[in-house]
Amino acid sequence: MSGALTRILVTGASGFVGGRVVSRARERGGILTHGVGRRARADRDYTSHDLSQPLARLSDAGFRPDVVIHAAARATPWGRDDDYHRDNVVATERVLEYCQAHGRPRLIYVSSSSVFYRDGPQVGITEATPIGPAFVNRYAATKAAGETLVRQYAGSWAIARPRAVFGPGDTVLFPRILEAARRGRLPLFDTGRDGPAMGDLIYVDTLADYLLTLALRPDLTGDYNLTNAQPVPIQAFLLDVFARLGLPAPRRTVSVRWAIAAAGVTEMVWTLLRREGEPPITRFGVGVFAWSKTFDSSRMLADLGPPSVSIADGVDAFVRWQQAQWQASR
Repeated sequence: MSGALTRILVTGASGFVGGRVVSRARERGGILTHGVGRRARADRDYTSHDLSQPLARLSDAGFRPDVVIHAAARATPWGRDDDYHRDNVVATERVLEYCQAHGRPRLIYVSSSSVFYRDGPQVGITEATPIGPAFVNRYAATKAAGETLVRQYAGSWAIARPRAVFGPGDTVLFPRILEAARRGRLPLFDTGRDGPAMGDLIYVDTLADYLLTLALRPDLTGDYNLTNAQPVPIQAFLLDVFARLGLPAPRRTVSVRWAIAAAGVTEMVWTLLRREGEPPITRFGVGVFAWSKTFDSSRMLADLGPPSVSIADGVDAFVRWQQAQWQASR
């Protein structure tokens, strides 16, 4: 894709990941982008659209993409089954229909590392690690369903599975953790003989740059697990972030077994009573803190190169942004 400008359509462009993909593409130059998202934006190269509906309005906009980066998704760990199916499966079907009808552009599907997750530690997960048939939550199940759809696409495609995306603009991962810490509701977990839980993360700009590399390299196909290639001890990492933000450190320590049992009961009550919103504790949330989830980054590093932003620099940027957000809200 050399010579003429590469035209990239980005779904989820009003969200955390999609928005950064658009920004990084425009910073690079040589790329024309058009964003699609639910929210309205003052951007002439953007269309507000519900992706569960056919993309007729996008066709009318006259933007013919060379590549589609499908980053739109319902990414919260708790919600209604119908909402996940609509936003993660039906929306992917609509995107594929659009691609089939508009020259079969290269498709980059932003999936999730959670498609691999099982209860308990998982170390050295590779692209070949089995997926399903059981999943930790509806989000993971519907992202895996999206992968199945993409594999049937007649054009060029690649599947990206980022792990624990963080950075300025985060609306899913850190906000829940920081709010729980602020209210003194976040415990430490006793992981027993397994030692500290290790986990991979990926800074949002690193992810955006990797997605753009995949978009511009049609010779790269298949699955890619995307991380910063630097696993961290999760609880120690969070304690450092709390300290830098002036948040209290958790004072309680609970066993993983007790926390999982409590989360299971809480989820059951939430479901039976049809309560709105997310339960205060979920099995998925406990697993994030208590169980190691690390990834073999060999394929990513060989094909896409090293991370563009280190974990340390990413945390610095996130802390500055979060402090500015809190200052502005006072």
